[in-house]
Amino acid sequence: MHSPSQHIDALLELSHDLGAEHRDLAILGEGNTSAKISADTFIVKASGSSLGTLGKNDVVECRFAPLLAMLERDDLTDQQIEDELFASRVDLSAKKPSVEALFHAYLLSLPGIGFVGHTHSISVNQVLCTTRARDFAVKRLFPDEIVCCGVESVFVPYTDPGLKLSQSIRAETQSFIKRHGAPPRVILLENHGIITLGASPQAVKAAMFMAKKAAEIFVGAAVLGGPQFLSEADVHRIAGRIDEHYRQRALKI
Repeated sequence: MHSPSQHIDALLELSHDLGAEHRDLAILGEGNTSAKISADTFIVKASGSSLGTLGKNDVVECRFAPLLAMLERDDLTDQQIEDELFASRVDLSAKKPSVEALFHAYLLSLPGIGFVGHTHSISVNQVLCTTRARDFAVKRLFPDEIVCCGVESVFVPYTDPGLKLSQSIRAETQSFIKRHGAPPRVILLENHGIITLGASPQAVKAAMFMAKKAAEIFVGAAVLGGPQFLSEADVHRIAGRIDEHYRQRALKI
């Protein structure tokens, strides 16, 4: 088992990769990342910090229990949500966790999920800010998109960021798990951004970078008359191929 310091180092490396300026995934304080430490706690980017320059003092360890309990409530005011976020910290002198720590807590509680990344990718938002967003989420354009992003993505209609968004993410993800028997690799938030998740930082990056590529292809295809999606049979054929499973293991995704 990795030590907390190893988890922090891995999270910082993931954050710097996602926040690198040339990737156009996040600017200023956009986006956030998290990693599971134990059954009781996880670490998450502090509110207002930047992914590209994230330091150890910008990472906050939080308890799962109080944040997961908040997802069961509809009566919390903005101030109460703020107070609960502060109270969830293991170290009460640490910075404030991102309000999106709520959905990180839920996603990291899923089986097999160790890391989560969330960005506001320009390429992906070019699609998520259109009427074609749901098509992009539930259909696939090319084999490597299936290998890295799964047979489909969770699609979450626009919801007020914070508690309500986290509750919507949970509801749509639970529906996905019922259909597919496993957590998703990609969650797309209409008019907002993208979340990728997996057992390792490599899995988070592979899904994030491939979704960005898929969005760029989608936009180009739309300009040239409209995207031609793979059939459902072709999608499931790729998802079930032995050689693709081998490649996923080799790439640690």
